[in-house]
Amino acid sequence: MDFAAFLSNYGLIILLVVLLVFMFWSSRRRMQKQKAEQEEKARQTVPGSEVLLQGGLYGTIVAYDPDNLDQPAIVELAPGVEIKVHSQAILRVVTPGTDSVSEDEYLEAEESHAEYAEGVANGDISSISDDAAKAKDKDADNGDTASGTKAQD
Repeated sequence: MDFAAFLSNYGLIILLVVLLVFMFWSSRRRMQKQKAEQEEKARQTVPGSEVLLQGGLYGTIVAYDPDNLDQPAIVELAPGVEIKVHSQAILRVVTPGTDSVSEDEYLEAEESHAEYAEGVANGDISSISDDAAKAKDKDADNGDTASGTKAQD
């Protein structure tokens, strides 16, 4: 049996098997990609994030449970106007929420607050507006000496 005879007898079957394997592989890859996109969307969908719904409406997430997709999500369309939508009606997240704060940001803010409280206690700082005024005066003084001119009294 030569190669040409083998190919004429079994070539169509081999081609079909190759096509089936390719279709299985590509569909599995597409499903993995869709699952990754859904997980990313669920991670970004937190209260405070702006979303686009299937119907073309924009709103802000008030409540959403990514673990229980059967529970409706509550979306605020306008101040005081909240609607319940199926969690899969959320097409995409337009602006991710800024409600989450990293541990480093929290510790940095805590240190900054401690420094501010210490400055107030020592009398160095009397209010936030005083801090802004002092910074503005300092910038103005630096600008005058940098340009070589001094303010005339």
